[in-house]
Amino acid sequence: MNSLPAWTLVPAALADLDRITDLKGQVMRADLERLGRWDPDRSRRRVADSFSTRWTSVLLVDGAFAGCVTVRPDERGGRHLELFYLSPHLQGRGLGTAVLRHLLAEADAAGDPVHLVVLQGSAARRLYERHGFTVVHEDEIDVHLHRPAPR
Repeated sequence: MNSLPAWTLVPAALADLDRITDLKGQVMRADLERLGRWDPDRSRRRVADSFSTRWTSVLLVDGAFAGCVTVRPDERGGRHLELFYLSPHLQGRGLGTAVLRHLLAEADAAGDPVHLVVLQGSAARRLYERHGFTVVHEDEIDVHLHRPAPR
């Protein structure tokens, strides 16, 4: 098994938006094409609409850009996780799990439920379900997942 690299989350800056948009294209394009939804302009707009220097963090591995995640307040209460992308060369090594556990520990400490959306057929769904997320709604494109606040 590969050892987990040193990582940290730091607040995103406006200068990170292009890197995050490019990373989304690398990570999500195949799934979006499979669903007939790949449109680079729409993809860029969706990242720009969700990106926030207040709520978005950049993932650094050994000091280098390796991914991102946005955790913002959810209008239903709790937190909404989105823009969670990890560079392809780092996937499958437990890093995404480590980051998710960190984010969920913060939510648990605050007593917050967590909501998110994944694409139908996405491998990420299994990761979230292993960490207590359950499906609350799905359609032909999206699967809406929820993890309740701890009791």
